[in-house]
Amino acid sequence: MSGAAGVSAPLSLEVRSGLRIGERLSPTLPCEIGRAAEAGLRLPDSHLSGAHGRLYVRQGALCYADRGSSNGSIHVRGRDRTPLDHRCAEVELWDGDELWLGDPAEPVILKVSLPRRTDVVASRAIDEVDAFAARVISEPSRLGVLYRHTGALGQGVDLHGVLQAAGAMIFDLLPQATHVAIALRERGGRFPVTYASDRRGQPVEIPVSGTLVQQVIEGRAGVLITDAPAQLAEARSVINAGISSTLAVPLWTGAEIQGVMQVDNRAGQGAGQSALFTAQDLEVLTVAAGHISFAAHNARLVARLTLAEQRLDRENRYLKRQEEASTYANGIIGDSPPMRALMQGIERVKDTRVPVVITGETGTGKELVARALHYTSNRREALFVAQNCSTLPEQLLESELFGHVKGAFTGADRDKKGLFELADGGTMFLDEIGEMPLLLQAKLLRVLQEGEVQPVGAPRPRPVDVRVVSATHRDLQGMVAEGSFREDLYYRLHVYPLQLPPLRSRRDDIPTLARHFLARYAEEFGRPVSGLSTEALEALRAYDWPGNVRQLQNEIQRALIGRLEGDLLLLEDLSAPIRGQGGLVDHPEVQGTLKEMLEAAERLLLSRALRAHDQNKTRAAEALGITREGLHKKLARFGMK
Repeated sequence: MSGAAGVSAPLSLEVRSGLRIGERLSPTLPCEIGRAAEAGLRLPDSHLSGAHGRLYVRQGALCYADRGSSNGSIHVRGRDRTPLDHRCAEVELWDGDELWLGDPAEPVILKVSLPRRTDVVASRAIDEVDAFAARVISEPSRLGVLYRHTGALGQGVDLHGVLQAAGAMIFDLLPQATHVAIALRERGGRFPVTYASDRRGQPVEIPVSGTLVQQVIEGRAGVLITDAPAQLAEARSVINAGISSTLAVPLWTGAEIQGVMQVDNRAGQGAGQSALFTAQDLEVLTVAAGHISFAAHNARLVARLTLAEQRLDRENRYLKRQEEASTYANGIIGDSPPMRALMQGIERVKDTRVPVVITGETGTGKELVARALHYTSNRREALFVAQNCSTLPEQLLESELFGHVKGAFTGADRDKKGLFELADGGTMFLDEIGEMPLLLQAKLLRVLQEGEVQPVGAPRPRPVDVRVVSATHRDLQGMVAEGSFREDLYYRLHVYPLQLPPLRSRRDDIPTLARHFLARYAEEFGRPVSGLSTEALEALRAYDWPGNVRQLQNEIQRALIGRLEGDLLLLEDLSAPIRGQGGLVDHPEVQGTLKEMLEAAERLLLSRALRAHDQNKTRAAEALGITREGLHKKLARFGMK
């Protein structure tokens, strides 16, 4: 848009400090604002920095820039107040604007007074648009142009597309127009140029005329200036651009002005027609502006709706991630010292890339910990993929983990991605890692060392970014000594071990776990049970749980199935071994080969002796007829503490 009228001489500032009204000043521009007197501008010597800000003229418009002052500056235009800082340090000033400088509690206030332009040839108020719209649509040629382009405007949902269609409409309606610029209102009462084009459809840079924009907005009317160089003689942008005639009209929805559209004719470029616009052209442009306003407003609403939907989608995904993280973190139940140490370990390692190996007896919840590691980490957006290494034969396990190409072996009729590729960016959980064959251990080592997998039959490896979490109940270090597990892989996996305690070593958590499973399965099974009797809780707490949390979960399910009425789970609802009845031979864990049954029986006898003597190992060893050292060796062999 064309530049504002010159402001070097007629600028006037009313200076106030707090509630004290000062004098009206007419400083010479440019000038610095601060504690020192500059160019005749004397301000109260209290709250301002030495070089607080600067007033100057750029392209005919009065501007102010904050110099990074400690107390800052505030630009006030009507009800809009905009702090000037590193995000927005410069502002164009209009007549009536205020600058609040220094301490916000007692600012120095400069009120801007600029010369008001009245030398327009014609003006058309938007409140009277219906009155002259009838004259416009009575011209068949212009009515056809309006009809054709209004359809294109109505189909646009993208703001840039709508403004392009608006430019095409204006150039069709006004053959003498050479340039169109549209400035839309933004936060803080600013009107930056959103779209500017010449008749060829090429984008151009056209500065905003604050004077003209202000005149259109305050008057709620379009204006016609037929001799721009004479009437805006001091505006450098007008002279440089060669503008001979200008139309400026508001864009509005309801009572609110949304923007200003300016149409120029630049001398000698008028397609063989007079370079001057007429009052009739102003009426045509105002009618067109009504259609453009509606289309632009809708496009901006669509853009805001799209942004809101994207923001809502991001928030929903964030909340879902938080819920998943909370679910898996809260799924690890227990407040005993061993469980607090486990949760601290998860928190420390979750956002690193190092491999984690989870060790513990069967049924302690190793996969639950692996999922908590993933869903509370920065990899939670990608997949968590789990594979038990003991459930598939070697060839199938290799294909499952690393994939294969078509024709790699009999039955491979298509390419298949392996689980490592599916888990790219996420977490690969390898349960029972101790059961992995040696050949596949070498391929897993390559994933950890090189960050790549080689599908079966593929000519070259493929890169992957996978965090490997493994779990086992076996003694991997012992397997290394035996030669059944690679030593180099052991040290690669064993960067950060997490040890899951057996349930018998955290007995204080047993009542909490039991109530958790009771609430979960009572609802699922449709049972009225809401609690456990004191005797039942004591029995559960006293039992050694060789099957750990999984066995406790199964016990609660079995007991609930048998309890058809009553609101408490009683001691008699529990199985005989947990009630303390039945011999070792009847115990559910005493089964298998003779060796396995003997080991299970020995483990149970050790547990009972420790429990009977309140975990005092010296007295338990005496009761069993063995030395304390002998008891320690047996406990270590069975992974008992």
